[in-house]
This record gives sequence, C-alpha cells and structure tokens, in this order.
Amino acid sequence: MRRYLPRGSGGKGIALAGLVLVALWAASGFYRVDPDEQGVVLRFGAFDRTAPPGLNYHIPWPVETVTTPRVTRINRVDVGFRAAADGGQAVRPIASRDVLEESLMLTGDENIIDIDFAVFWRIRDAAEFLFNTRNPEVTVKSAAESVMREVIGRTPIQPALTEARAQIEQEVRRGAQAIMDQYRAGVEITQVQLQKVDPPSQVVDAFRDVQRANADRERARNEAESYRNDIIPRARGEAERMVQEAEGFRESQVARARGESQRFVSVLTAYQAAQDVTLRRMYIETMEEILRRNPKVLVDSGLQGVVPLLNLGDGGRPPAAAVAPQILRQQAPQPQGFQGGPNPNMPVRPQGMNQGIPR
Repeated sequence: MRRYLPRGSGGKGIALAGLVLVALWAASGFYRVDPDEQGVVLRFGAFDRTAPPGLNYHIPWPVETVTTPRVTRINRVDVGFRAAADGGQAVRPIASRDVLEESLMLTGDENIIDIDFAVFWRIRDAAEFLFNTRNPEVTVKSAAESVMREVIGRTPIQPALTEARAQIEQEVRRGAQAIMDQYRAGVEITQVQLQKVDPPSQVVDAFRDVQRANADRERARNEAESYRNDIIPRARGEAERMVQEAEGFRESQVARARGESQRFVSVLTAYQAAQDVTLRRMYIETMEEILRRNPKVLVDSGLQGVVPLLNLGDGGRPPAAAVAPQILRQQAPQPQGFQGGPNPNMPVRPQGMNQGIPR
C-alpha cells in the first residue's frame, strides 16, 4: 500500500533546513576576544577594523574573518647567542650557544668586543603588526643589532665594559624603537638587556691582566690623591698659622714701640714743664725698682751685738742690681736745662724704660 505525502511538504522541509543552515551560519559570526588579545577583522582578506576584548560579532566566512593576536605578551629576541629555552618569549635561558657573526662588534677605539643581548618587545598595534611587516620578529632583531653596532662603534671599549652598560641599553632601545616606528610595524620595544660584554675569548686572559693592572694603577692614584688631599691642607694651615703668628708679633712690637715713644714724649713734656719734680719722681721710681729687685736687711741703730754679714754666694761679687745706679748714672745723658736737684748723684732714666709715666 503506498503512502502519499501531502503536496508541498517536501519544499517546506528544504526551506526549513535552509533556514536552520542560515541561522547556524549567522551564529558562527560571534567570537570572543580574550583580555590579552586584540581582534583584527578582515573583510575579503583586507583589514577592516579592530575589536576590543569581549564578545563581538562579524559577518561569517567567507565575508569576514578574525585574527586575535596576543598584544600584552612580552616576546624576546636573542642577538649574539641562542638560548636553549628560546621560544620567543621572555624566559630565562638555561644554556646558550654563542653566534660570533652577530656578537663580535668594533668599538669606537678600534677594539673588538663580544656582546650578547636580548630584546624584549610586544605588539602595540595588531593591524600594523599583521600587515605592515612580513616577519616582525626578524625585523626587531635586525633593527636592534644594527643600532647596537652603531652605538658600540662610537663607544670606547673601557666604558662599554664597565659604567656605560645602562646608557648603551637605553640608546639601543630608543634607536630600535625609532626604526620600528618608521616601518610602522606596530611593535613596542620594552627593554634591551645586555647579557655578556667581554673581549673575544682568544684575548680575554690578556685583557683581564690589563684590567687588573689598570685597577692597581687607579688604586695607587687614589691613594696618592688621598695623601695629597691630607698633607696639602695641613701644610697650608701650618703656613697660615705661622703667618698669623708673625703678623701678631709684628703688630705687638709696633704697638709696644709706639707706646714707648708716646710714653717718652709724655715724660719729656712733663720734664719740660717741671724739671725738679720730674727728676725727683724718676729718681724715686728708679730706686723703688732697684730696691724691690734686691734683698734688704734693716738693722736698728740701737741694736747691740749684731755681727756684720757679707753674702758671698756669687763669689763676693755684688748683685747686678747693686751696680745699676752707677751704670745708669754713667750711661744716661743729662737732659737740657738740668741745673741739679736735691741730689747731684741722682741717676737719670734712660730712653725706652717702662717706668716714669706721669701720674
């Protein structure tokens, strides 16, 4: 017995199947972009737009396709060596193989140096990264190596081995970034890290001997500089002290001489005003000074039984102060207008003595 389907039921099934296929095709346009990715939408193979992270939609294939490169991952390129753990990412190498054709460079003072360095980069613009350069990793490597050779070519070997490493890294990073910006490669150079900076292995022992000799020379120079910095200020201070002492002695002598001259002028003025009084005063003050410097024994005239005593401690010679009146009387000139006084044997005060100031 034959069954007959209703007329038109076959066409409806085909239409329903077509609608389901169209719905599935349209639903295939939904895609998700991870937080570390950036969506690049291509329409018929040409760049159309970029999509942010999250759920997005595009016209399904074959009209539009989507590429989602990772834009936050830090990639690594080694120049001058090949790391055993090299996978293009920022991982720590376990072992390495030196590539001399990349690492040997000529310095500014015409020496050869062996440099290994790593370049860290990430994708800054996914569209430029995908379509403006054919092989971005090779471009980054070539640009970094070219800039490194340029920087080392104007840097002497000694700074390159010691204190100029950080400066070299910064200059290479800026130079490589400028090249990548010029190419519009969509790459950002985040860091350039020097791994090894040494002379060639054939001469490294001799070079280290030279470095040790230079270090000894620098140490000896520093010790000499330290000694000089210690002894020169001390000598200058001693010289300044002697100069100050001499200046002080000169000032004191000049002041003393001026005081003596003024004192003499004042005594002369007093003598000219009152000769008798001045001569008597000078005589009394001189005798007071002489008697103060010599021992004195006072004996009462009414005392009986006193034995005279002559002091022979200096061999029988009288003390020097005892002959002072005679010496003063013999050497002192007589002032003008001297007519004698109460005592004609009275000594006259010589010039420059400290006594005799008018009071």
